Amino acid sequence: VDFMAETAYMLNPEKTVLIPDIEAECPMAHMLTGEQVREAKAKYPDAAVCLYVNSLGEAKAESDILCTSGNVKKVVASIEQDTILFGPDTNLGEFVQPFTDKKIIPIPGDGHCYVHKLFHKEDIEDARKKYPGVDILIHPESNKEVQEMADYVLSTGGMLAHVRDSDEKEFVIGTEVDMITRLKSEFPDKTYYPLLEGAICGTMKLHTLEKVRDCLINEEPKVIVPKDIAEKSIAAVERMLEASK
Repeated sequence: VDFMAETAYMLNPEKTVLIPDIEAECPMAHMLTGEQVREAKAKYPDAAVCLYVNSLGEAKAESDILCTSGNVKKVVASIEQDTILFGPDTNLGEFVQPFTDKKIIPIPGDGHCYVHKLFHKEDIEDARKKYPGVDILIHPESNKEVQEMADYVLSTGGMLAHVRDSDEKEFVIGTEVDMITRLKSEFPDKTYYPLLEGAICGTMKLHTLEKVRDCLINEEPKVIVPKDIAEKSIAAVERMLEASK
């Protein structure tokens, strides 16, 4: 989706970055603008700004450091300030709060992934009944009550590693349903059940094989990020990479 394409361009400005469908915008990323980050910084001038990579370039440019769902604990631990403005995903901020004494203030305050918001405690309860004894893996973009009921709260990379290293043969997967497609491809000897069949990201599904083909043939649409935004954002990316070591 768009924020991924922007980030790819920032990291490789000398290369051509294409996106098959320019309408593939991440709703959560668009919940936090650069102006909103500036307003939050004015309100909390002594706070650090830590943004999820699932954010717009204009917002990243206003941040001090970025994080992923996989390295968020390390990134937050690396921040010197006692107060952190964290966005756009409120649930990811709630996920990391118990692991730090720092105060995490969500910006904009209601940012969320609409797919992971679909998961509710009833889905966990139903999965326990349908698949007794099977580990339930949930993504930290999910609601707090769902995180607390799952067996493991993991990033997508964490889910892959967990399945790879686990002796278990069955798993309930609480994230976008096509994560199961990838898991089946990499670990076909194991069985996967979606926590919710309807957990589908319509935005990602805008990209089709035909659009990828046309995009490569025509070398359009190209993704370009303004130089000033890219340079400011890269500084935050580099701080994240250093903190993740």
